[in-house]
Amino acid sequence: MEAFGYHQELKRSLSFTDLLVYGLVFMVPIAPFGIFGSVFQASGGMIALAYAVGGLAMAFTAASYSQMSRAFPMAGSVYTYAGRGIAQPVGFLAGWMILLDYVLVPGLLYLIAAVAMNAIVSGIPVWVWLVGFVVLNTVVNYLGIEFTARVNRIMLIGELIVLAVFLLIGVIALARGEGNGLGALTPIYNSDTFSLSLVFGAVSIAVLSFLGFDGISTLAEENRDSARSIGKSMIAALALAGTLFIVQTWIAALLVPNPDTLISEGDAGGTAFYDAAEAASGHWLYVVTAVATAIAWGFANSLVAQAATSRLLFAMARDRQLPSFLAKVHPTRRVPVNATLLVAAVSLVLGIYMSQRDDGITLLSTLVNFGALSAFLVLHVAVVVHFVVRQKSRDWWRHLAVPVIGFAILFYVVINAKVAAQMLGFVWLGIGVVVLVFLLATGRRPVLAEEGK
Repeated sequence: MEAFGYHQELKRSLSFTDLLVYGLVFMVPIAPFGIFGSVFQASGGMIALAYAVGGLAMAFTAASYSQMSRAFPMAGSVYTYAGRGIAQPVGFLAGWMILLDYVLVPGLLYLIAAVAMNAIVSGIPVWVWLVGFVVLNTVVNYLGIEFTARVNRIMLIGELIVLAVFLLIGVIALARGEGNGLGALTPIYNSDTFSLSLVFGAVSIAVLSFLGFDGISTLAEENRDSARSIGKSMIAALALAGTLFIVQTWIAALLVPNPDTLISEGDAGGTAFYDAAEAASGHWLYVVTAVATAIAWGFANSLVAQAATSRLLFAMARDRQLPSFLAKVHPTRRVPVNATLLVAAVSLVLGIYMSQRDDGITLLSTLVNFGALSAFLVLHVAVVVHFVVRQKSRDWWRHLAVPVIGFAILFYVVINAKVAAQMLGFVWLGIGVVVLVFLLATGRRPVLAEEGK
């Protein structure tokens, strides 16, 4: 840390296993439960293919993250990597874009969970559920990263148990001849609906399930092992989660009661996956999968999302790119306390506001995805600039081919995203440019120490 001009303030206590669990919980092994219907419709029923392509795109991105996390083992994620790998103003804009992901995603998660719980227990309003989730997660994160890590392990075990139950019952049901049967290949390829633009448009939605592996990079200053552990844990978490996503969506797609209707009319109620579970074994599995989704999104996923967001805010504030009070670290807990509380406040206000809109979840989802993918594009460029241009690396595969291929895939996904997401994303970028100009004009450019000085 001292080599880069910083002092070690956060507590180094996380092992490779802790980082792996963190990434898996952030991605949520049962994430497709909540957006299954939307991705199924957008992909023309080829939902497993959409997740496979999304996993491939994220694999190249994870590889680029791995390289940059070893070069710059600090909190801040793509903000740090682009800022030091290319130039500080570029880092600010990359950090600004990924703020769309990091700052908005906790609010999105709380909202989805609150709506799900309200559907099960309608007597309790959405906003009450939302407040409960926010308060609970803020207390856990305030108690320190070690306590958060222990909670993560418990939640991950619970999610994997529910997923295992669904997969087992689903396979048995298909083997009995229910649904389309085990041999159907339509979830991976359907000649009646296939087109590249259709699949990549679906990937732009499905990628929401993968977001989170990158959050591991924000814990670089709390990693107690070598810098390589960050990259290894990201790749491992992505590989495990991607495999689970493909398997569960394939089985669910074969169990969907009315696939043609789902493709033509969509999933307004967000219950398509639960309907597939019910078709496999009755209403009890519908309830189990719905409750599991609410807890996973509203507690487990949002818990780690809040932790990751607070670390990004901490890193940017430390470099004077955000108000300095966000860089305050609790003297005994050694967590960025003010940043944690700010994330809680924003999530609460945003979640309650969006719960009043009919398009609240859709709007937040598109903004989150656009912000993350835009930042990932900059990350790939940073790998090439830092290693090939500056360091004169001749590792053509890891430092040129991988980032170029990753950039190309993500760029195609972005241009096939919804127009509304593109417009709002560019408006946010424009605001970021204005803020950057103000920071530079007022002399708030951070002075970044070079490694080894």
